[in-house]
Amino acid sequence: MWIFFCNFTGSITTNEDMIDKLQSPLSQMISFNEILKQYDAMAQSDDSYLASKAKHILAAQAPYPELREGFTDISLLKKYKNVIKIILQDTFSEVLTNNEIKTASLPFDNVVFNSSERFKRILENAGGKEFLPHLRDFPDHHLYIMTCTIILSAHYGYSIDFKRPFFYDIPDKNGVMRHYRILYNADFMEILPTEKAKNLSKEDIDELLENFDNLALWQEKFPPQSFIGKGFVISSMFDVTNEHAISEIKSSLIANDKRGSESFMYNLQETFKSFFSIPDIRAGFVTYNPKKDQFEKVFGVGLESFILQDKEVEACKEALCQSSYSKLLTENGYFSISDVDKYFELSGGIMPYKSLKEQGIKSVIFAPIASEGNLLGVLELVSTQKNGLNSVNANKLEDIMPFIVTGVLRSMSEEENRIDAIIQNECTSVHSSVYWKFREEAKRFIVDGLEDRQPSFKEIVFKDVYPLYGQIDIKDSSLARNTAIQRDIMIQLSEINKVLEFAWQKNKLPIYEELIFRISNYIDEVKELLNTNSEQAVFNFVQNEIVPVFEHLKNQDKELLQMIISYESSIDMGTKSYYDHRRNYDESVMMINKKLSAVIDKKQKDAQAMFPHYFERYKTDGVEHNMYIGASIVDDQKFDSLYLSNLRLWQLQIMCEMENKHYNLKPELSVPLDVASLMLVYNTSLAIRFRMDEKRFDVDGTYNARYEIIKKRIDKSYIKGTNKRITEPGKMVIVYAQKSDELEYLRYIKFLKSKGYFSGKLEIVELEGLQGVAGLKAIRADILYSVKDSETAVSTDKMYTYEDLIEEFEI
Repeated sequence: MWIFFCNFTGSITTNEDMIDKLQSPLSQMISFNEILKQYDAMAQSDDSYLASKAKHILAAQAPYPELREGFTDISLLKKYKNVIKIILQDTFSEVLTNNEIKTASLPFDNVVFNSSERFKRILENAGGKEFLPHLRDFPDHHLYIMTCTIILSAHYGYSIDFKRPFFYDIPDKNGVMRHYRILYNADFMEILPTEKAKNLSKEDIDELLENFDNLALWQEKFPPQSFIGKGFVISSMFDVTNEHAISEIKSSLIANDKRGSESFMYNLQETFKSFFSIPDIRAGFVTYNPKKDQFEKVFGVGLESFILQDKEVEACKEALCQSSYSKLLTENGYFSISDVDKYFELSGGIMPYKSLKEQGIKSVIFAPIASEGNLLGVLELVSTQKNGLNSVNANKLEDIMPFIVTGVLRSMSEEENRIDAIIQNECTSVHSSVYWKFREEAKRFIVDGLEDRQPSFKEIVFKDVYPLYGQIDIKDSSLARNTAIQRDIMIQLSEINKVLEFAWQKNKLPIYEELIFRISNYIDEVKELLNTNSEQAVFNFVQNEIVPVFEHLKNQDKELLQMIISYESSIDMGTKSYYDHRRNYDESVMMINKKLSAVIDKKQKDAQAMFPHYFERYKTDGVEHNMYIGASIVDDQKFDSLYLSNLRLWQLQIMCEMENKHYNLKPELSVPLDVASLMLVYNTSLAIRFRMDEKRFDVDGTYNARYEIIKKRIDKSYIKGTNKRITEPGKMVIVYAQKSDELEYLRYIKFLKSKGYFSGKLEIVELEGLQGVAGLKAIRADILYSVKDSETAVSTDKMYTYEDLIEEFEI
């Protein structure tokens, strides 16, 4: 006996005259010879019943020798239908016909000549003659090769295991997709060679084993119709819908390449439909926040929640009744409602019955997603069928909940990793360019722990790196901030004064007059000079003395009530004070920082592609950045001074583009703040060390600290012999100490002037001596601004390199 698997991919055929000549190494012939041979043997049995039955079958066939010899005219199937039924009576039992899913057919063909009643009903429910079953995930060229492997086993005696589980996906009468596994029995088949069959050597077979996907090679060794397939096969099918659903859920939830796809939720919904045999079932999810005892929305394509509906968060005790809260959160058990309408009436319309009824839901299962007793979230299954979901079929979830829990845990872990990555990017200095060094140290740390050595994370140091520093500072930001605070305080005090004066006119209480006097003093004090403690003093005065008086006045007079309500409507709830001019200032600073940061962050990708370097930026009242470049920063590239020159030119260009970005943004600002740019050129290499306590890089060593001193003090320095600050709106200021640096940057400015970045006007000045630092000079070059989208606007797409500069000068 030998078993093989077959496939028929077209319509089931019963009315064609001849068997189709498929592109196959087998030429098909219907024959019952092999099964009749078994009855020949049974006719000689000592068991009289078996012998009698076998003789009866043989006698029925005897007048029709072609049933043994074989035929290709399938119209004979109808002619011999009754005789064939007698021959197949043992393989198709009448008592099992409504239970078994079975067919008799030709292998690799659509000719079915006998089937159980259950199989007929399955096809009829799926669409009858209009429905064509197809094998799942079985490419056409695999059919040819699979047939060849069968011939290798049956004729050449060389066994190759090409067995695969085969499945049909067939919808039922409700449109729910059901899945059937197919087993094929080929006991009643013969494989006979024709004159086209070839003698295959061991070398031929070895070549075939090495070239599975080479269909042409297999067709060469096994030409079409080089063998005859004589007989028929019995196929038995088994409903594996539940097992398939479990497998699909496991695959969908655990495989990280599927959960982010747009089809993920749709496929999961379809799987639940098959699993519960409910065509309208829908699935939703919520996550649980144990710190706040609230449900939170899961964001993703197609994800929804029937508990939250359109809300993003909701307290669990407000979303659930006491019974459902206890079942899900305390017991971590399933909570099912088989008849939502019934329990809505019985409960008086409390949650969650109220929200479910409003959504047209008739039955529901809420399944807790929990790990080690800790609730992670809730799976929501709903249906518009009364009793469709209930406490009985809720227990089917026992088989799939472990996979859902695993998927949720994995998603949570991935989310934590993403959060860590964001924190690293936004809050720390573990830049991608130096990540390799941290990775090496982490590996060493792990090895030390595994080998029972006391593990310690050593400090990371990069030696002989060249620093580059730049800042675009909001000019006179302190003055603008103080002006905004002054205006807000004076407006608030004036409004309070109006209310108190009206109250004084209504009722001559001395306390009102005393408060008016103090408010007048505060207004005069703030108008003249805003001290560091003025804002807090006024805030405390208002909160401790004015607010209680206003609460009293609200109940005394309707006119006073309206005045106080009008005053309170102008107070910001977050700061509990008048916050108009300060809001304008804060929003303007935020817009400037956001726009300028976006420019340098985007362009950093280009700079890193030129040569990897360490980069960090900070948002204060403006944007400042540090860069370090050198051989020790990179792990696998050779450093050359050319890359330092290239990065300096890039920095100068980007600073100009950031200035232009601000120039075009300024008209949109609520407070038209100016900015001033400054760069520090330092031509001596230094060392930087990662400070574990501060989670950031800093210069290493006393000598190198001089660079940090200069960096912190230069923006407040003056031009020597004047009372004029070195930085000024509209000018790019480049501070340096060496003549070689001056010449280098003059070349850069001349080059970028030709590209539309500078106007050509510049000056070289000397700085007043800073504490501990002397001999610094600066180039002050006028920036050429251009209106956005104009023909003269500076291009932000082209990044000029040091090679471009050399080429320009050579020309």
